[in-house]
Amino acid sequence: MAQPQRKFAGSFKVLEDFKIPSYDFNAFLSIGQRNVEALNAANQVVAEGIQAIAKRQSEIVKSGAKGVIGLFREVYSSETPEAGAAKQAEFVRSAFENAMANVREVVEMVSKSNIDATEVLTTRLTEVIGEVSKVSANKGKKSNND
Repeated sequence: MAQPQRKFAGSFKVLEDFKIPSYDFNAFLSIGQRNVEALNAANQVVAEGIQAIAKRQSEIVKSGAKGVIGLFREVYSSETPEAGAAKQAEFVRSAFENAMANVREVVEMVSKSNIDATEVLTTRLTEVIGEVSKVSANKGKKSNND
């Protein structure tokens, strides 16, 4: 019975001499954790952008409503129908210009939010490439026996 145990123990001796490179899985877990943190940061940037856009759109709607109320007051208080029509024409021209400016502003806000979120992710991607390269380069220096 002692003979098979020696053979079995001897097979482990062979494995002890054979160095198998291993990865630092804690480093990979840490990289993954930082990836999640970067995604959370990007989501936060997007959420803040959405809030800012919604707030600005609300302000635009309130301003537009006040403008329409003001127009009705001016038209009804006009001395002549021609004066009322002129006020309406001026209001339409002004409303169109304001609408175009507001659309431009909201589009710029959306673009800025997207760019900021993309920068967070791009920065993290650059870091990941370096981190994975470093962990992979260190794999040959580690072994199961270290």
